[in-house]
Amino acid sequence: MQAPIGIFDSGVGGLSVLAEVQALLPNERLIYIADSHYLPYGDKPNALVIERSVKLTEYLLAQQAKAVIVACNTATAAAAGHLRECWPELPIIGLEPAVKPAASYSKQGKIGVLATQGTLSSQRFASLLARYASTLEVVSQPCIGLADQIERGLLMSSETRALVERYLQPIQQAGCDALVLGCTHYPFIKPLLEELLDDSIKVFDTGPAIARQLRSVLFQRGLLADQPSSHFPAFYTTGWPAQFEQVLYLLLNIRTAVQPLSLE
Repeated sequence: MQAPIGIFDSGVGGLSVLAEVQALLPNERLIYIADSHYLPYGDKPNALVIERSVKLTEYLLAQQAKAVIVACNTATAAAAGHLRECWPELPIIGLEPAVKPAASYSKQGKIGVLATQGTLSSQRFASLLARYASTLEVVSQPCIGLADQIERGLLMSSETRALVERYLQPIQQAGCDALVLGCTHYPFIKPLLEELLDDSIKVFDTGPAIARQLRSVLFQRGLLADQPSSHFPAFYTTGWPAQFEQVLYLLLNIRTAVQPLSLE
């Protein structure tokens, strides 16, 4: 089925998920929306995140999307359940921090989680810890300002480095041997993380698992594209298209026009 897959996030972070989906499912047509006018979702009230998620999903459905990926941990925690209630027949793929594989991997019984405050304070995250990490020591670190640096393309700047060093310090001091990237922005600073982390710490990211889950759901419903798509991914933003184009090239080496989108 050649209908598109919709992906949305509050900014460029979900591009890390788009890259994994594109690599695993090259035949699929993709539509990506960065709701940059409301960036970041992590410090917004749940009611606003739900409202935006509904509007973005409505737009993607108007583009005939056959599935929607909520490529944001905060939006998943706040809105994925509501979206499934609104559209029970629509495959809606949400994110959750990779606590389960990190907990299974950890030999020390200690894992670290980098995420936004919105994700860490959510009931969904608490439930995740209760299910998979109840016997482990979990160092949950809110990363204020880090997603903003990545949005600006400042992946290796001195300010970004200082933030990452500060946020990693309690995780390394606790002796964690697994680190969960609980925000879709953070895979884009993996080179910096690997430079600053002890070799004994393994990094876990949800992007590849989300792509596999999407493939499984589409296969089960007979929705997989059966021939290569002639469409390049379409990119939209509720913010500044020129800024998004610059960061898109920096992060994914993609040069293309980004379309402005207003859902007000």
